[in-house]
Amino acid sequence: MQRPLENIRVLDFTRVLAGPYCTMLLADMGAEVIKIEKPGTGDDTRSFGPFQNDESGYFMFLNRGKKSVTLDLKTPQAIDVVKELVKQSDVLVENFRPGVMKKLGLDYESLCKWNPALIYTSISGFGQYGPYSQRPAYDLVAQAMGGMTSITGHPDKPPTRAGASLGDMSAALYAAYGIMVALFHRQRTGEGQCIDISMMDSIFALLESNIMRYTVDQVVPERIGSRHPISTPFDIYKANDGYVVIAVANDSLFKRLCAVMRQPELAEDERFHLDPLRTKHEAELKAIIETWLAQYTVAEAVEMINAGGIPCSPILTIQDVCEDEHTKARDMLVDIPHPVTGNVKVPGNPVKLSRTPPIIEKPSPILGEHTSEVLKTLVNQQGV
Repeated sequence: MQRPLENIRVLDFTRVLAGPYCTMLLADMGAEVIKIEKPGTGDDTRSFGPFQNDESGYFMFLNRGKKSVTLDLKTPQAIDVVKELVKQSDVLVENFRPGVMKKLGLDYESLCKWNPALIYTSISGFGQYGPYSQRPAYDLVAQAMGGMTSITGHPDKPPTRAGASLGDMSAALYAAYGIMVALFHRQRTGEGQCIDISMMDSIFALLESNIMRYTVDQVVPERIGSRHPISTPFDIYKANDGYVVIAVANDSLFKRLCAVMRQPELAEDERFHLDPLRTKHEAELKAIIETWLAQYTVAEAVEMINAGGIPCSPILTIQDVCEDEHTKARDMLVDIPHPVTGNVKVPGNPVKLSRTPPIIEKPSPILGEHTSEVLKTLVNQQGV
């Protein structure tokens, strides 16, 4: 079976999270990803925990299926090697601060002269242009500057970061999407191009209706905890031994919930019969629902509500979801053999293609593991 990105070669100058996750997605789909690392230390995440036999689990997840080549980019010889690799590559991905690659002579304008079909992808905190472009950023900064932190948390508590690195991960996904679009364009025209991905832009693009509430109604969204700003009941509710998520986004689902609760009259109550009214009287409705839930365990409540065709769930811990039968059935945890650690479990790929599924079988590379191979086969040199 030919893999979707077979024969696509990617030069990966990225480190830490956003860039490596993007190129990992490409490797899962068959691209040859050549990761350029600093001699001696490599990607910063090689020193990030948790560790298995002294190998970073963080690094093993994000860099599976790649080749590692060590080059000192401060030397002219290394730059010459990169230029030779660029001539034979389809995609380049980097996530340095804007301007760093230009100082090295490895910016898009320089490299496209060597390979006009090159798709050059830059991921940074604030993009390659704009007033903030030179600012350093990590995920926490991107979430704050993109607007997400202001709406995350409870109204009586300080703003809080989302529990995952959404700035990095969304930038990685948009970068991979941009690369696919650029490859499709190149297939039709032969033209390469430059892709500019900003973590702040990526967070902003995730805010969906919050942006429209401001642009249409001039409402500035605030922190409201876990509930939905428009639909009710759409929140986390307390049962007698834990918490249940109930997500009702229309009047029909609310009638079903009322039937499950054996309180059909609530669907006709003047406070609750329409979604905007339920949101206006959210606190009153929450108290009614939690009084009902207090009679049941989480498992009992979820079973009843699901049986009524209403979206609901328990709140799974990371352990719960890792061991969940659905996670296993969807191949969302996979074992990869590693030469140092033995088998390591890593998250699977959520893109399920019927004819060309992602294949996760090769481990992350040892630092510099493929330097000689790549230099001999692609550059015809022994070492740099």
